[in-house]
Amino acid sequence: MTTTTLAGAINDGLRHALTTDPAVLLLGEDIGRLGGVFRVTDGLCADFGTSRVVDTPLGEAGIVGTAVGLAMRGYRPVCEIQFDGFVYPAVNQIISQLAKYRHRSGGRIAMPVVIRIPYGGGIGSIEHHSESPEAYFAHTPGLKVVTCATPDDAFNMIGQAIASDDPVIFLEPKRRYWTKGEVSGAPALDLHRARTVRTGSDLTLVAYGPLVAPALETARIAGEEGHSVEVIDLRSLAPLDTDTVMASVLRTGRLVVTHEASRTHGIGAEIAARVQEEAFYALEAPVLRVTGYDTPYPPSRLEEDWLPGVDRMLAAVDRSLAH
Repeated sequence: MTTTTLAGAINDGLRHALTTDPAVLLLGEDIGRLGGVFRVTDGLCADFGTSRVVDTPLGEAGIVGTAVGLAMRGYRPVCEIQFDGFVYPAVNQIISQLAKYRHRSGGRIAMPVVIRIPYGGGIGSIEHHSESPEAYFAHTPGLKVVTCATPDDAFNMIGQAIASDDPVIFLEPKRRYWTKGEVSGAPALDLHRARTVRTGSDLTLVAYGPLVAPALETARIAGEEGHSVEVIDLRSLAPLDTDTVMASVLRTGRLVVTHEASRTHGIGAEIAARVQEEAFYALEAPVLRVTGYDTPYPPSRLEEDWLPGVDRMLAAVDRSLAH
């Protein structure tokens, strides 16, 4: 095993893919000589050249449109969108073309395109640089949507995403880029399976991406107060691994879901709906959500109040256990 940051693990995963598969190439703004604004592609252009690590114009629709054409010709393009809020000019290409070609062709045309998007807040930035657009893409049939929370998952999941013949939206929690951890180099789970990162018996706490670490801290503090909280990292948002969540809720009888994205029509609402459909009689309390607010992303001085954190998660745990 090696120890690296989450950003470093993605870099290693991209390097491995470029080395082992000549059909893989990278596209994005400033990803070449600069190595990307977060330096996730640092050193790759020097080692693989400008024909494999391509600096593109500032045009997200063009980046994704080019990737669609490359995929049709047998390549496996990996696109970087510089910031979460910059993806919207490419939404037409993603939803109208990328998500539909494989279905439209009856499976004859594969779409092995990965779109890497740094997402979420916590870096003291403003709107268009701190957004959580996952629900737009998870709602789109034909797209796979995944997110990593640890360096080990970052390395393994980027490799699995690149190997997929379906288009994958690969969400990278930017405030976790500098989190360090061990990397095994061998995926323990299928790309679309959730992971139980802490076992418990009193309540299930579901998180993903940037909020897995606060969820684990919430469970630790709750444990000191005598409550056993199980924490599940979803990892995949489309498709959802409902089986892992359901098995946990059937044991604990309580569920809290947390995500940075705004509350209304979020991933938490979908999980709550599925759980009440399939595990209604096992629930000892209503399903609760701890999320961002239904407002545009705030100025940096207010983001710590806007983002869900340990205090709000603990309050939800207490509310659930009080039923």
